[in-house]
Amino acid sequence: MLRAVPSRADALLEPLAAEPREAGLFLDFDGVLAPIVERPEDAAPSAETRAELERLVGRYALVAVVSGRASEDVRARVGVDGIVFVGSHGLELEPQAERWRRELAAFAAAAPWPESEVELKGLAIAFHFRGRPDEEGAVRELDAIAESAREEGLVARYGRKILEVLPPVGSHKGTAVRRLLEERGLRRALAAGDDTTDLDSFAALDGLDVAVRVAVASAEAPPALLAAADLVVDSTDEFLALLRRL
Repeated sequence: MLRAVPSRADALLEPLAAEPREAGLFLDFDGVLAPIVERPEDAAPSAETRAELERLVGRYALVAVVSGRASEDVRARVGVDGIVFVGSHGLELEPQAERWRRELAAFAAAAPWPESEVELKGLAIAFHFRGRPDEEGAVRELDAIAESAREEGLVARYGRKILEVLPPVGSHKGTAVRRLLEERGLRRALAAGDDTTDLDSFAALDGLDVAVRVAVASAEAPPALLAAADLVVDSTDEFLALLRRL
């Protein structure tokens, strides 16, 4: 793991920037392209980030946003043509996607949690507790929801101030990244993320000729993600500065 000191960053990024038509960029949305905000519906990239993404789309073989949000939601928020969007942590490529979409919607509707703090993200549910005055109490309540999810055969896991409930399938961000790389025959890639699920994207780059893993650090960032990263930046603004080096 290296902090993104310019000279060190350039040394890692140069093999990508030198052959952009042979490389792919795989970027998370929340916490990477857009700052984390109190209300998820308010998340948006800056105009400068959008402009940089437009430049990168014209330069690289593939620019993909792989997010926990539904792909339609992220596409509307980014507003840049030419990007490949994969939502629900890569689960949208799952063959049984529609079946799980219905089951998750039913679980979300029945869960004892305020509707305003439940985000149905296509093939994932996010139960938010950011901003709760008693976070420990909120987690205790969410633990009961997590147990109910597991009893129904679903997967429950915590992320940055959320409990996520997902289908029990093998698809994840890493399988989506690997599939996109293989479809395009790419052997060089960068993956960027800020949370536990992005470890799967990092692992998907194993074995490539050139692989750069970037973590966006925060007080909530999992230590395992920072340890697995080749470069660490401290904010979405610093990540934008890194993109400009590509």
